[in-house]
Amino acid sequence: MKKVFFLKTCDTCKRILKENDFTGFDLHEIKSTAITEEELNEMKELAGSYEALFSRRAQNYKKLGLKDVELSEDDIKNYILTDYTFLKRPVVVDGETIFIGNEKKNLEALSAYLLK
Repeated sequence: MKKVFFLKTCDTCKRILKENDFTGFDLHEIKSTAITEEELNEMKELAGSYEALFSRRAQNYKKLGLKDVELSEDDIKNYILTDYTFLKRPVVVDGETIFIGNEKKNLEALSAYLLK
């Protein structure tokens, strides 16, 4: 899989897409086209857990009171599959390599990787 999972209304995602060359990548806008279970499972295999893909910044995280609940991997998987906002963004998958989220260190590693 060679994909970028992003949200078109997210300014950070827009900036990252503009600043990097994603030629050859399938751009997957997660609001208009839901993530499939197969795609999520593949991301989980590369990331090591569903939790690594889970955004605790999502508005629904607080609204649903999830910060006060112990979430299992299955719970996290289901939240990501049912609500696109629970996926950290962007997620860039290139074969066996994955970059998750928009932390500065991660974006620097992504940029260096894409320039290879």
